[in-house]
Amino acid sequence: MPRIIITGASDGIGAEMARQLAQQHRQALQLTLAARNLEHLQAVAAQCQAHGAQTLVLPTDVSEENQCRALIASSVQQFGGLDVLVNNAGVSAHALLSDVSAEHLAWYERLMRTNLWGSVWCTHEALPHLKASRGCIVAVSSLAGLVGVPGRTAYSASKFAMSGFFEALRTELKPAGVAVTIAYPGVVDTRIRYHGYNAQGEAAGVSGLKENHAMPVAECARLIVQGMERRQREVVMTRQGKLGRWVKLIAPGVVERMALAALKHPHTDA
Repeated sequence: MPRIIITGASDGIGAEMARQLAQQHRQALQLTLAARNLEHLQAVAAQCQAHGAQTLVLPTDVSEENQCRALIASSVQQFGGLDVLVNNAGVSAHALLSDVSAEHLAWYERLMRTNLWGSVWCTHEALPHLKASRGCIVAVSSLAGLVGVPGRTAYSASKFAMSGFFEALRTELKPAGVAVTIAYPGVVDTRIRYHGYNAQGEAAGVSGLKENHAMPVAECARLIVQGMERRQREVVMTRQGKLGRWVKLIAPGVVERMALAALKHPHTDA
């Protein structure tokens, strides 16, 4: 019976992964759902329980180390171990660096605590249990963690750091039989960008990206679940994303123009 923890499970990709896993494994699933919004977590848990999954709901702010460690400990105590940790919790941001004043720059650090350190703290606490089960770690990064996106300096920095951390960790854990899958979604039809930071460190309320070709969240979640179960090294989404990482090596200027084109107003609005 797989024992899985998903952070950022109250909405978007994390919630959809939980629902798909519950449909797939039904009674043979012990699922821990973590996020800050208790009401939303309970709603997702109820949907998973309807398919027979056992669920544990743990309100968690991954930007706080003690809460990350408590999440892992409580889940392991409840289910007797851990097979998969999905580091999905994250916050978005859209702002040109030149538009961020010195007094507001501190939100860069807050974003890094969520997107990078939350994954580090959860993973560090989970390592002994994942080694015991020869389990799997999933890190939900972003195409912005492969190619720097203008207007997303903070977000790209956090996702590049996340990718580097988990690439190195994958090699460290190879002898222990623990797989590390890094997922690189592009623009997905969720609300994450609308809740992300603007230049003043407040909820943006709008997305700075063109979303007419956004990937459905169900498709994104399906690809991550598939990659997790196949213990793939990487899940790079969209043809443009797969092309961009290689073109970057031989024609970086082309990739920069592609990145600018993804913004609604590349010269005036992030």
